[in-house]
Amino acid sequence: MAIVCAGFPANDGSLHPNFYAATCPQAETIVRQEVTRALYTNIGFAAGLVRMHFHDCFVRGCDGSVLLESTSDNVAERDSPINNPSLRGFEVIDAAKARLEAACPGVVSCADVLAYAARDGVALTGGPRYDVPGGRRDGTASLEPEVADNIPAPTFTLDQLTQSFAAKGLTQEEMVTLSGAHTVGRAHCTSFSDRLYNFSATGAADPSVDPALLPQLRRACPAAGPDGAVDAGLVVPMEPRTPNGFDALYYWAVLRNRALFTSDQALLSSPPTAAQVRQTAYGGYPWKLKFAAAMVKMGQIEVLTGGSGEIRTKCSAVN
Repeated sequence: MAIVCAGFPANDGSLHPNFYAATCPQAETIVRQEVTRALYTNIGFAAGLVRMHFHDCFVRGCDGSVLLESTSDNVAERDSPINNPSLRGFEVIDAAKARLEAACPGVVSCADVLAYAARDGVALTGGPRYDVPGGRRDGTASLEPEVADNIPAPTFTLDQLTQSFAAKGLTQEEMVTLSGAHTVGRAHCTSFSDRLYNFSATGAADPSVDPALLPQLRRACPAAGPDGAVDAGLVVPMEPRTPNGFDALYYWAVLRNRALFTSDQALLSSPPTAAQVRQTAYGGYPWKLKFAAAMVKMGQIEVLTGGSGEIRTKCSAVN
């Protein structure tokens, strides 16, 4: 029986912590340095990198396909209206990959760079720092139509959310845990404007929105016409009290009917998920541990390993 030493890439088609210890020992340090540099310039990249990793894994698995640019004969995932212009952090991945290619040419995959960067975005904003197994290989296809078919929408009900995550091998409990990533970052007003002006085509606001919050959101996201449409460029913090801190205040917002997305507020629509929201709001530290475990599991969705895929030289283009 073959023995796999810790830190050495294995050929068994699975992911391993410290995957690059023998082939590029500085890999995770380089990624962390680039994420740290980026967050110093714009702390919002932390949430952006976590979201990008999520959008990568839910479409074609965690294969870096979200990083590929469109070509003359193909519209890539990153140019889906779901991702463009809201997805951010591509330049952070590109900067890390450029340094990795200089240090260890052709060794570290873009998919792994993104997984490491998402972890560092969490850790550098007050979340847990967890070990990320490496060994993902990069995909060679990226198709815009697949995004809408796989990424949960902010208008989803609890049943739709549960089914979407189950399709990727994630439980309802893990879905609620991962939803806590909405404690950092920003939301485009277009993602929830229906709750402010025309919920379920009623011509009125969502009655579940905290009445004290509604006028604040309407000032931040003013309607540009009688149909309740808003400017696509307007954004608000997902959790305004600590918008750049990775904490459990998101769950307090849900409990107080102050969550922005329909899909967030939907977590209160069943006894089990509502109980998990309450438990998390009152005890944030266990949630961080659960979040780390759920991120590691999500990071292994439909990965390419061994001889599948490739190691891209440049993350935005196939070799």
